[in-house]
Amino acid sequence: MKREPGKVSIVITNYNRAAYLIECLDSLKKQTHASTEIIFVDDASADRSVDVVQAWCEENGLAGTDAFVLVRLPRNVGFSGAMTTGLFLARGEYIAVQDADDFSHPLRLEKQIAFLRSHPDIALVGTSYAAFGNTEQRVYEQANWLRYGEEINKVYRNGGHCVCHGTIMFRGDAFDRIGGLSRRIVGAEDYEFIVKFLHQKERIENIPEILYYYRLHTDQRSLAFYEKKE
Repeated sequence: MKREPGKVSIVITNYNRAAYLIECLDSLKKQTHASTEIIFVDDASADRSVDVVQAWCEENGLAGTDAFVLVRLPRNVGFSGAMTTGLFLARGEYIAVQDADDFSHPLRLEKQIAFLRSHPDIALVGTSYAAFGNTEQRVYEQANWLRYGEEINKVYRNGGHCVCHGTIMFRGDAFDRIGGLSRRIVGAEDYEFIVKFLHQKERIENIPEILYYYRLHTDQRSLAFYEKKE
């Protein structure tokens, strides 16, 4: 597949996150980088997720366009299968990930693309993020477990984790070489995906600026694995 220069494919996987989808999608609609496609993979949700997404597309003029791809999986395959489905549909020169219950800063994509363009030796870049509770009065707290530069390799070599999967953007041609997520470590598939880049000698980095907002709530998939997201 020939990738579309300058385009960012944003992959979202969803399972029963209807309550958070409008804020998630609105944040992508407000991105200052205009050349995007959203690939939304619904993993056989039992709530109103698909109805919410379809109504949002109608309201924003994206229904039936190439700018929004809605995939409805016939049965629940789990995070790894749903994410890999979306990644293989991505047509952009760059691929970004966003969790369905989070949202992005309007400048997120623009700044990540600028970083990758000015650092041709970097294949994947994450960003810093702020966590917030799912309450009416929001308090944002910057993550303190991320690492930068050569410290990233050291952390992963020692079995640690220091890149937030929901913030990542990577080159489409790097994905073409590396492939999708595996299911070998249940609950840590996103961790293993980042490690695959390092195993293939691809360089990764984090942008220290907060460009992503991570929602804390009791139904988080990450609670089973990431104790550091706080």
